[in-house]
Amino acid sequence: MANRRIDEATNTETVGHEWDGIEELNTPLPRWWLWTFYGCIAFAIGYSVAYPAWPMLTRGTEGTLGWTSRGQLDKDLKAQAAERAQTVAALAQVPIEKLPEDPELMRAAVAGGAAAFKVNCVQCHGAGAAGSKGFPNLNDDDWLWGGDLKTIEVTLTHGIRQPGDKQTRTSAMPAFGKDGILTPPQVQDVASYVLTLSGKEKASAAAQRGAGLFQANCAICHGPDGKGLRQFGAPNLGDAIWLYGGTRDDVVAQVTNPKHGVMPAWGGKLSPVTIKMLAAYVHSLGGGEQAPQPAAPAAAPAPGATATPTTTATPVATPPTAQQ
Repeated sequence: MANRRIDEATNTETVGHEWDGIEELNTPLPRWWLWTFYGCIAFAIGYSVAYPAWPMLTRGTEGTLGWTSRGQLDKDLKAQAAERAQTVAALAQVPIEKLPEDPELMRAAVAGGAAAFKVNCVQCHGAGAAGSKGFPNLNDDDWLWGGDLKTIEVTLTHGIRQPGDKQTRTSAMPAFGKDGILTPPQVQDVASYVLTLSGKEKASAAAQRGAGLFQANCAICHGPDGKGLRQFGAPNLGDAIWLYGGTRDDVVAQVTNPKHGVMPAWGGKLSPVTIKMLAAYVHSLGGGEQAPQPAAPAAAPAPGATATPTTTATPVATPPTAQQ
């Protein structure tokens, strides 16, 4: 106090201390700043009274207005659900194979499926649905079980090799090498033949030997030309699209002791409408197929003609599936 003095240049009193010849002026805070500061204090007090603010031992103060962030979220979710209710109801009524007939509803289904895909499917198939080794690429036109809307919906609903679901997609390729069905040299010959189907290797004596082994052991599921049979979930071996790798070592490993992927049965986790939207989104990625057309009815025999019965051969072996 004794050291305070009036600064001659500014006519302002100093605070009374100095350091190395430097003194501080005791300049009052601007009045507008003070009123703003007092207003902030008043606002903070009012906010802490009206809204949840103070943490206690087991819960926080609720506030006189009764507002909570969880309550606001619930209100917003209900409002959005009400907005989507009409679209969801329409999707629930329309069979998925009829969905393309309503372009606007189809666009809504694809948009909803894209959101559901980001939550449930990107962990395996990736954000762009391009997949990775062991997880299928959903952007191409290569399908194990079929790529039309209804087939995709069934696959999503019941999954792949999903325990507990009696309608799940199931196929099992024998471990030709591990179980001794083929010898190691024979496995190598089969791999040589399989690689020629996609042009990765040229014809050779090994591939020629492998062709006979393929017809005896693999054609029942993959077809005599290796193009695959969807009723068994057997992949096309000639399109150079490989699920578990397309090198010789990969093919040999798969023939010797095959891997069998598993996909959840989403029917027990997601609503039918959500699954329908997911199917529409996956179908829209670029490889979606048209629904198969029903077979034309057989022509009636001419009057007086005798119908000759035909016999349909049914494979009795357990259908193995080589995973690409």
